[in-house]
Amino acid sequence: MPELVLGPMLRYADTSVASIWVETSAPCQVAVEAGGVRAEAHTFTVHGHHYALVDLRQAPSGAPYTVDLDGERVWPLDGAPPSRLRLLPADRSPRLLFGSCRTSVPHDAAHLLTHGVDVLREYGNRMRDQPDGDWPDLLLLLGDQVYADEPSSEMRDFIAARRDGQEPAGEIADFEEYAELYRQAWSEPDIRWLLSTMPSAMIFDDHDLRDDWNTSAAWRERMNAVPWWRRRLIAGLGAYWVYQHIGNLSPAERDEEGLLPALRAADGDGGALLDAFADRADTDPAAHRWSYARDFGDIRLIMVDTRCSRQLTPGERRMLDPQEWKWLAEQVGSAADARVLVIGSSIPVLLPSGIHHVEAWNEALCDGAWGTRVAGWSETLRQAIDLEHWAAFRRSFEELCRMLAGFDGMVVLLSGDVHYSYVAKVRRRPIYQVVCSPIRNPLSRVLRLANIAASFGLASLLGGWLAGLAGLPRPPYRWRIVKGPWFQNSIATLDLSGVPRVAWHDSSAEPRVTVRLAPDGASRTGGRVRRGSRT
Repeated sequence: MPELVLGPMLRYADTSVASIWVETSAPCQVAVEAGGVRAEAHTFTVHGHHYALVDLRQAPSGAPYTVDLDGERVWPLDGAPPSRLRLLPADRSPRLLFGSCRTSVPHDAAHLLTHGVDVLREYGNRMRDQPDGDWPDLLLLLGDQVYADEPSSEMRDFIAARRDGQEPAGEIADFEEYAELYRQAWSEPDIRWLLSTMPSAMIFDDHDLRDDWNTSAAWRERMNAVPWWRRRLIAGLGAYWVYQHIGNLSPAERDEEGLLPALRAADGDGGALLDAFADRADTDPAAHRWSYARDFGDIRLIMVDTRCSRQLTPGERRMLDPQEWKWLAEQVGSAADARVLVIGSSIPVLLPSGIHHVEAWNEALCDGAWGTRVAGWSETLRQAIDLEHWAAFRRSFEELCRMLAGFDGMVVLLSGDVHYSYVAKVRRRPIYQVVCSPIRNPLSRVLRLANIAASFGLASLLGGWLAGLAGLPRPPYRWRIVKGPWFQNSIATLDLSGVPRVAWHDSSAEPRVTVRLAPDGASRTGGRVRRGSRT
């Protein structure tokens, strides 16, 4: 009898359709039923693994749902709380739960000391005791959902048991290992229940593939010369498509993309189809788009690929290549009636100003502002300390600033990556950068102190001086950190009803920080609060 390997995961949802994703142990017919509505789909197979995505239409929101494999009930598990089929609200603005950078290590005392509490797991535990109406409507995971280059000890044991020693033992090598990496990340019971009952949307960052992925042309050239890298890259993008990307899309968008229908129609294993798709997505980014957008009433959400679609030519670097930039401009332009524009970018747009200026300065040096020899040293520095955010693609940063300044409404940029949390605000404009990172992967004490120093005025003056020496213009507008940084493991909620409000949560019941985002551009923010109080 087929068994449920991973899932169910409640992925795409709107006001009438909800999509349930599963991985099974064998090919089978998957049936999902909620509130008297039943839908079925047969699994498709890639690299010996079996998956299905089942779309329920017009099922009642909030109804418990069940999953059958070939007619046998496999979900919910005995003794576990029911999973609920939840649609997006049609009568109010959504409440989003978001964060990034989660390592999936055990929850024993040793790992609590090194990695801290898994706040996503803790948030899910608290949800079980709350009324459904208090739950967030959508989970946004903003990158580094898995760490393919920093596997846990359990993952390294799995790797060691099947390797011939030719690939690096400390990194993922192929699709089989990616499948196990995702299984370990999402099969812990509390996480599994949370993902089964809250719709989710995701975008990758570098560690989903490898640290510094596509940071520069030099990095790409160096990695392409590594014998195992191509297989690893194709496996990583293929696994991302299966485990993360297809659940981001509506049924119509999946049909238009074409790969899922092709895999469902394939005679046998469709691994070759998936590999060809992943290979082309890397070599010709214009051939496929990982970014996507959704509308929730007067809210538009745009999730932007800031990794695979980069243009890396020295002197002409762009965070987004021309085709991807055109798409983003169209999404922003067609959102003219939106009250709030939410842009999910795995890496922050607005950094602490000192760090911003240093990254822009470093890019100029990499492009030869101070000569060829300094350019080589600067490239080494770029890769060594991760100088690869929007500031390090200055032309794209400035173009995005101008685009967002022309939007007639509030802009909220949601990001992760940096392993600390903060709120930045553009001067005299309702444009906010909101960062929540990490869910579970704290910075060392030394790096915490370095990032605190980079947030203060002296670091900004020094960075600005270096940027001036490299002949760089001032940014199109000014911003400042209005709250933070803080470094605890966190998950955040963004409530978009009324005056938008962001709250950061740790393992306690009450939010530890709450900030109101003023729609008129005034600098009105909350502060660090004591548990049990709000601002």
